[in-house]
Amino acid sequence: MPITTMPRPISSELVTLRLLNARMDLSEHDQWNYAKLEKGLEGELKFDLLTDGLVNNGIVIKGLLLEVNDSEFQIDTTLIFEGIIHLFDVKNYENDYYYENGKLYSKNGNILTDPLLQRERCESLFLRLLKNLGFNFRVESRLVFINPEFTLMQAPRDYPIIYPTQVNRLMKQLNEIPSRLTKMHENLARKLISLHKPVSSNMKLPAYEFEQLKKMIMCKLCYLLSTTVEGNFIVCKTCGHKELVDAAVLRSVRELIILFPGIRITTSLVYEWCGRVIHKKRISRILRRNYTRYGHGKYSYYQ
Repeated sequence: MPITTMPRPISSELVTLRLLNARMDLSEHDQWNYAKLEKGLEGELKFDLLTDGLVNNGIVIKGLLLEVNDSEFQIDTTLIFEGIIHLFDVKNYENDYYYENGKLYSKNGNILTDPLLQRERCESLFLRLLKNLGFNFRVESRLVFINPEFTLMQAPRDYPIIYPTQVNRLMKQLNEIPSRLTKMHENLARKLISLHKPVSSNMKLPAYEFEQLKKMIMCKLCYLLSTTVEGNFIVCKTCGHKELVDAAVLRSVRELIILFPGIRITTSLVYEWCGRVIHKKRISRILRRNYTRYGHGKYSYYQ
């Protein structure tokens, strides 16, 4: 069985846009970027289901954001085998596209960023990083189109592309790779994970302030501000998801920390952020149990 090193991380950009999408009116461009990131994650999770089913001996690393010589690059899935490392860039595109003169076009004629050039850049930077770390592996990178509703026309035959109808065959081929892992492979995996950047230097976020954001507890499941308090639970009126009040308050605190790094967490601030639906005494009790309090009275805050 392959060793899966960690759950797939969700990019800080997507996490932040989820919070902002619920609490403010995003511009058309920001809405497009948010939808693109959600769609991309959906495709990566579909690919995860397939790699989780591999039965041979390898190491699976899901979602790496790395940097070498001030150049940032992302690898959706990394598979480490005995003598080779496979890199996969997963795309969840839908509908018809065509490739012409080194450019990718949608059916309405819009030009997209060439994913094949992205793949080449990623492989080149990864090889440079391996060399800097003192490892020598053969590396193969491929572009995987995971969505069954995707069609690409006019792409050269010899390009390293996996189409939706070829994904299952790819998994069979990966399962047939002979592989005996050693401490060296484990050390490489640990090193790559230690170099993962939790926050990209290239995040595209709109400007926002605390005062302009809508205040309410967001549903953990559908990311909508449609919740109500029912006893010890926060219940979503849209999807029906139930969450313990304590957990929802702590999640709301984490939202504040994500959106406003360095902000002082106070009972009044959390009370306001949660839409004033939970009593301040209850919020204070939750904060005392889970954070360290500094100061006294109205000047106290939590970290």
